[in-house]
Amino acid sequence: MLALKETIRPSADLRNHYSEISRQCREEKEAVIITVNGRGDTVSLSYEEYQNMKARIELLEILAQAQDDVKEGRIAPIDETFDDLRKMLAEE
Repeated sequence: MLALKETIRPSADLRNHYSEISRQCREEKEAVIITVNGRGDTVSLSYEEYQNMKARIELLEILAQAQDDVKEGRIAPIDETFDDLRKMLAEE
């Protein structure tokens, strides 16, 4: 499992040391948790890491939906599925 390293910094650091935080997110692939009054408020990630995280979440949602389909019996034999796909492609 992927473990994203985290660093906690106060909101003043975001204002006063933005370029350092940005570099930390991009180069060290860290999530920087920004606090306000000692409590977590926001998280800063590199754009690349955000896209990767978003893709993983989308994949997990698809897998969870597939698992529900299997539990509910909404499945078809693979041969039927491929036959249906071939027919659809032939019609185009």
